[in-house]
Amino acid sequence: MKVLIIGSGGREHAIAWKVAQSPKVEKIYCAPGNGGIGQVAECVPIGAMEFDKLAAFAKEKEIDLTIVGMDDPLVGGVVDVFEKEGLRVFGPRKNAAILEGSKAFSKDLMKKYHIPTAAYENFDNPEAAIAYLKEKAEFPIVLKADGLALGKGVLICNTLEEAEEGVKTIMLDKKFGSAGNTLVIEEFMTGREVSVLSFVDGKTIKTMTSAQDHKRAKDGDQGLNTGGMGTFSPSPFYTKEIDEFCQKNIYQPTVDAMAAEGREFKGIIFFGLMLTEKGPKVLEYNARFGDPEAQVVIPRMKNDMVEVCEACIDGTLDQIDLEFEDNAAVCVVLASDGYPVSYEKGFPIEGLENFEGKEGYYVFHAGTALKDGKIVTNGGRVLGVTAKGATLKEARKNAYAATEWIQFENKYMRHDIGKAIDEA
Repeated sequence: MKVLIIGSGGREHAIAWKVAQSPKVEKIYCAPGNGGIGQVAECVPIGAMEFDKLAAFAKEKEIDLTIVGMDDPLVGGVVDVFEKEGLRVFGPRKNAAILEGSKAFSKDLMKKYHIPTAAYENFDNPEAAIAYLKEKAEFPIVLKADGLALGKGVLICNTLEEAEEGVKTIMLDKKFGSAGNTLVIEEFMTGREVSVLSFVDGKTIKTMTSAQDHKRAKDGDQGLNTGGMGTFSPSPFYTKEIDEFCQKNIYQPTVDAMAAEGREFKGIIFFGLMLTEKGPKVLEYNARFGDPEAQVVIPRMKNDMVEVCEACIDGTLDQIDLEFEDNAAVCVVLASDGYPVSYEKGFPIEGLENFEGKEGYYVFHAGTALKDGKIVTNGGRVLGVTAKGATLKEARKNAYAATEWIQFENKYMRHDIGKAIDEA
């Protein structure tokens, strides 16, 4: 088989690495890819949003399966373009990817189908939003830009002044662009956050192992929200009881709700959960693998990725026994100092060869490029250093040891990824 992967980050590197292990696959392309993906796939200089060019390339190269890694092309309708051309593609169509593309849509869906989530109101008008905050809000409160905002369009406001400033930032200053045309104001929930990824074929859902992300830039969950500074899997807080509750009240009901709305979902649903005192509730949905959640979940997956993706497309997921290793993995993101605000790039990366042939240690490239035969930094999040271990503590120790194998100028990381493990 020939496989095309669409995207350029650490998540796509993890997908490409896994696809390369399939005995069915002889050639992998990635558009546009990055410096590390180029080691397992041929990178093609086509942007993730250039749908017609991507489809033309897939036809020209006789691609058997395309896997869409990123949210923007899914929400934009790349799957529809590929299907129209008679190409096999893994990911939700545009009318299903709205589950991630519009927070207002997903909140309304949960309300209609009684899927547990935080209380909320949607606003298209900034004056109405501010009036609501003055009259009815309890603080702290959460403001969310409706559309895609690279995981950064969420503000937690502790006072009315902060909330008014937040409405201005999202709806008037348009800090997140058109994503802020609609605003979701949501009750602030407390508890542990857990991410659960799942494969879906339109009717059947099979959940993967759990994970937990660290969004804030600095140690102790300080600093700005980022795309994710590290992850661990599984979450020790995601118990068998919680899983049973979620299967019955959240996972299957979401798949059934989308089908009932005429928006059959095939691909990956990422459930962002909050384990509250009143039980698990949905924080958000994503319509693809998380990044960096993919970097700890995929290395623990026993199945052939291509077989599972094809079962989702064909509606035969019920015949797949989805299996994960009985161990743990931790990913620490090596970033450029100054991320997510401003940072320099173009620095050579030393030490990548230290990972070669080391079982249970991986380095997934997020923001790298190949320049004059040398891998250099090319983004805010540069690399995801992942290690496995028999336990979470061991995996964490291994991952942090492996971060020392790599050097580049302005290298920055959090030192407390997976610290919650100590409290489990």
